[in-house]
Amino acid sequence: MRVLLIGSGGREHAMAWKLIQSQKITELIVAPGNAGTAELGENVPVMADDLDGLLAIAKTRSIDLTVVGPEQPLIDGISELFQRHGLKIFGPSKNAARIEGSKIWSNDLMVKYAIPTADSVAFSESTKAIDYALARPEGSLVVKADGPAAGKGVLLPDTYEDLEIAVRGMLDGASFGESSSSLLLAERMSGPEVSVFAFLDGETVSAEIAACDYKRIGEGDTGLNTGGVGAYAPPEFWTNELAARVRMEILEPTARALVAENSAYSGVLYVGLMITSSGPRVIEFNCRLGDPECQVLMPKLVNDFLEICLAVADGRLAQQKVIWSDLACTFVVMTSDGYPGNYETGATITGVHQASEHGLVVHAGTSRQNDGALVTDGGRVLGVVGSGETIGGSRVAAYAGIEKIFFRGARFRRDIAERAV
Repeated sequence: MRVLLIGSGGREHAMAWKLIQSQKITELIVAPGNAGTAELGENVPVMADDLDGLLAIAKTRSIDLTVVGPEQPLIDGISELFQRHGLKIFGPSKNAARIEGSKIWSNDLMVKYAIPTADSVAFSESTKAIDYALARPEGSLVVKADGPAAGKGVLLPDTYEDLEIAVRGMLDGASFGESSSSLLLAERMSGPEVSVFAFLDGETVSAEIAACDYKRIGEGDTGLNTGGVGAYAPPEFWTNELAARVRMEILEPTARALVAENSAYSGVLYVGLMITSSGPRVIEFNCRLGDPECQVLMPKLVNDFLEICLAVADGRLAQQKVIWSDLACTFVVMTSDGYPGNYETGATITGVHQASEHGLVVHAGTSRQNDGALVTDGGRVLGVVGSGETIGGSRVAAYAGIEKIFFRGARFRRDIAERAV
């Protein structure tokens, strides 16, 4: 089978690594990919948001299945576009992808179908939003941009002043463009956070898997929000009882709700949860695998990933048993100095081969120069997945690999998975 994988990040490198293990795959094309995916397949210079360009590649290269990594093509309707042209694709429809494309839409869905989440109110005028906030305790609200914002559209202001800055920035200053033309003010919940994933095909929900990620740039969860700088699985607080409750109260009702709303879901669903004193509650939904969570999930997937993608795309997930192993995994991301703000690119990277002796090296913001030198080409540059029988063992392996890699301005958190040991 000829497979087209869309995306260029660490998530897509991990997906490519798993896809090529399939006996069915004969050719892997990645658009646009990175230096890591180039070692597993063929990179083509078509960006993930260029739907017409991707369609042309799928047609000219006689692609049998397209697998979508990032959310934006799904939100823009790539699944319908490909299906109209008779092309098989793994990823939800534009209607179903609204579950990530609009936090207001997904919140309304949860309210309508009694799926547990935070109390939230939508606003498109800053004055009304601020008046609403000032009538509530200081620091009790979360500000959420309605649309996708690369994982950075959720702000947790501790003061009224910071909240006003956040609200005015989104609604009056378009700090996230069209994504912040409206927003949600949500009740701030407390408890451990966890990311839960399952493959969906209409009302069929596969076995679920949980992981924890790290969004803040600084150790001790300090500093600015990022796209994610580390992850581990399984979470130390994740039990069979909790998994069953999440499945019964959130995953299965969400699948049924989407079918009822003529938005049947086909793909992988990512649910960000907070485990509160009253039970699991949804923070947000995403319509794809998480990054960096994907990097610790792919090594835990026992099945042929390509077979699962095909089963979902063909509407036969009910006949496919998804199995996750008990392997413990820790992923540590190395970033460019300055990220998530301004940073330089083009710094030479060394030590990747030595690092691979300790774990799986996953590329994100990397590229090759004409002379073959590996250089930085993004904020999140690359990382190492360590694995073992315990989180402690996987953590040791990940950091042993990280210590072998060098590039100018390299940064990484030293506390990934520390709380789980």
